Amino acid sequence: MGENTVPTVSQEKQQITKATGVLTAATMISRVAGLVRDMVVAAVFGASMVTDAFFVAFTIPNLLRRFFAEGSLTAAFVPTFTDVLHHEGTDEARQVVRICWTLLLLVLVCVTLIGILSSPWLVKLIGYGFSGTAGKLALTDLLNKLMFPYIFFVSLVALFAGVLNVSGHFLLPALSPVMLNLSMIGSALVLAPRMEQPIVALACGVLIGGAVQFAMQVPVLYRFGYDLRLDFNFRHTAVARIVRLMLPGIFGVAIYQVNVVVTRLLASFLQEGSVSWLYYGQRLFEFPQGVFVVSLAQAVLPTMSRQAAADDMNGFRESLRFAMVLILLVTIPAALGLILCNQAVYSLFFMRGSFSAFDVSQAALALAWYAPGLLFVGISRVIVPSFYAMKDTRTPVKVSFWTLLVNVIVGLVLMQSMGHAGLALALTIASVFNAVVLTWLLSRRLGDLNLSAMSRTGLRMIPGLCLMTVVVVLILGQADWLIPGQFWSRFALLGSAVFCGSMVYLVSLWLFGVREMQQAWAMLANRLSSAPKG
Repeated sequence: MGENTVPTVSQEKQQITKATGVLTAATMISRVAGLVRDMVVAAVFGASMVTDAFFVAFTIPNLLRRFFAEGSLTAAFVPTFTDVLHHEGTDEARQVVRICWTLLLLVLVCVTLIGILSSPWLVKLIGYGFSGTAGKLALTDLLNKLMFPYIFFVSLVALFAGVLNVSGHFLLPALSPVMLNLSMIGSALVLAPRMEQPIVALACGVLIGGAVQFAMQVPVLYRFGYDLRLDFNFRHTAVARIVRLMLPGIFGVAIYQVNVVVTRLLASFLQEGSVSWLYYGQRLFEFPQGVFVVSLAQAVLPTMSRQAAADDMNGFRESLRFAMVLILLVTIPAALGLILCNQAVYSLFFMRGSFSAFDVSQAALALAWYAPGLLFVGISRVIVPSFYAMKDTRTPVKVSFWTLLVNVIVGLVLMQSMGHAGLALALTIASVFNAVVLTWLLSRRLGDLNLSAMSRTGLRMIPGLCLMTVVVVLILGQADWLIPGQFWSRFALLGSAVFCGSMVYLVSLWLFGVREMQQAWAMLANRLSSAPKG
């Protein structure tokens, strides 16, 4: 039988905080590598026909990754696997891993083959507007076929990551995306100049990166006592439960990515470069989302799954409230920072080679309209796994359908007058709708989520946010960011703005008595004081 000791609410908060810290540090490394990757891609290829083709082609396997791997697979597997480990013991949990590995292997071979064979139709569906430019759809099709096997490797990586996260190991799964970024950087710099069609090198880099990510996980999995023997007992009750949770959940968790696909489809009808501007805007938008929001969602899911398995709904509600307050404290200043620093960041890191000042201004415009949605995407990333921890996959799917409808209708209206910026705003509006409806439905199910406490925290944040805005604007106003040159002095200026703005905000939280901030400082102080002296 599994371990019967139930952690206290305080211990669960510490576990969530510790896991989030590990994941955030690892993901920060990955996102910095991703920023370097995007800088290299922008400098080598700019915002052009070939980058539009690459980003639309990469959308398809990347969407399936969010659907199949990070989305429904993780959300269905982690609660069920936790339940088996908690109630039936380690041996049974290891058998479940073997069966899931076997089943996933067979499914992914079929999905990959179907994806490659149906590539011309998939590409036409997502990039239909490309048909007006000679050769653009054909190039997109070629790139998609080369990159499609990426879904095979990364879905298996997601399964392994779920096992390791439940086992308490978060670092390596969070670091593995660094390999994808390094592989793409190397391909752009080394392979691209040697190829007749240089953009093909990027597609090769994606495939190599996926294979390396897979290879990294296997030794660690064995070290934790799991093996990759084949087991065809697909009628195992836990596996059947995972499949039942996955099928309706394939759409639910990844709604944000579905909306990104819709946005790129609509952008394919706009002027050349629109897809690329939206991509670069989204990438910077996803930096704080990936560093903190996704890390927190990954960290809180095993905890809430344990609490749901133990029928500890008070602890479940407290873990959820704690996670949502942390989301509030981080995403609002991050979104404000993205709006204030967008032009400076694109100018400093991207305005070189084929990426012009005009591209900087257009990517910054997209980011300015994406940024307000950060809070609501963060709330959704915590709320949706809450439904999954309670083994409810249907509710997020129903909400996702209406969210998609909102994005399509608003996007079609706003793109007429605002172009690609209207599509970014439409995605933000859809994210607000998704988060508000999901939160309302969850509060009806669980009872009081103590949202009034979040409102009080929000009010205490306002002085710090105002001071942060003044400090950042004053510092960044010392340079004209659309004129290239003076990298290091501008880097120091941007760094000073980010550091000073962050310090003003953090000190304000402390002075106005934000309890969660004080808890974080106390945990850090205890950890430092208990560290062995050198």
